[in-house]
Amino acid sequence: MIENDVWMTDVLKVVRSLNLNDCWIGAGFVRNKVWDEKHGKERTELNDIDIIYFDKSNSAKAYDLQIENKLKNFYPNLNWSVKNQSRMHIRNGHKPYANCNEAISFWPETATSIAVRLNSKNKIEYLAPYGLEDLFNLLVLPTPGFDLTTYNTRIEKKQWKEKWNKLEIKTSYV
Repeated sequence: MIENDVWMTDVLKVVRSLNLNDCWIGAGFVRNKVWDEKHGKERTELNDIDIIYFDKSNSAKAYDLQIENKLKNFYPNLNWSVKNQSRMHIRNGHKPYANCNEAISFWPETATSIAVRLNSKNKIEYLAPYGLEDLFNLLVLPTPGFDLTTYNTRIEKKQWKEKWNKLEIKTSYV
C-alpha cells in the first residue's frame, strides 16, 4: 500500500535523506493509510507526521526542533513531530529504551505501534512489536501494560469509530 503511494514514498525519501540513526515514520502515517484503504476512503488528514529515531549521542530536544525545521523546508504545510527515542523513556517513566522498536512497544495501541522507513532499494521496512494483524484486522487494543484510563480517554478523544466505522475498539486488555 505504501510503496504504491507516491506522496508517502516521497515523504519517506525526505526523511531517509536526513540520515538519522534508527529512523522511522510511525503511528498515524501508517495506521491511517491502512484504515483508509480498508474503508475505501481517500487519505484522511494527519494530525502530524511522527518521525522517530534513536541517537544517544545527541538527545537534546532542541535538535529535534532543528530537524522539524529542516523537514518544513520540504513540506511546509505538514505538522512534523520529531522525537529522539533515546530520551523518551524519561517522559514515560520507563527504563531506558534500547532502540526504536522497544520504544514503540510502549505506544498506546497495538495498531499504532508500527513504524516504516524506506531502505536504500526503495523498499518498505517496518517495525511492529505486536505484529500487523490488529492493524489489518481493524482491531484497536491497548498495548500490554498501557494505562487503561489514559488509553480509553485517548480513544474517546480521537473519535476513530466515527472516521472508520468498521473498527472494533476494545476498551480493556483481551
